[in-house]
Amino acid sequence: MRLLCLFYLASTLSFAGTWFGRLVDTKCYEAAERNINPTSTLMYVNRDQNAEILYCSPKAKTTSFTIVEPSGMSFRLDSAGDVQASELLRKTGRRSGVYVNVTGELTKNMIEVNSIAPAK
Repeated sequence: MRLLCLFYLASTLSFAGTWFGRLVDTKCYEAAERNINPTSTLMYVNRDQNAEILYCSPKAKTTSFTIVEPSGMSFRLDSAGDVQASELLRKTGRRSGVYVNVTGELTKNMIEVNSIAPAK
């Protein structure tokens, strides 16, 4: 019984999987997400997430990355994932509209990246 409880608790803390989405600059994207009128009750109705994603496309000096899924969910990459994303962008030469597949383990809102590859 104790082993079952331990397994249950361990499985709720993290979950392995694959994510598909666009790479964005974490600092820029988080700032854009926070940039709202505090008295507005229509936070998500008046937002253009595609414009935020394009505005926050990774630049040459980007050091931290977030993946934004088509559903609107976003997940930060861990430091190893940031390095892999930088290398991927350097190899492909593209900065805007980069779709990627990320495999790894999700802990809270951060993906511990095992691999990252351009989506086909």
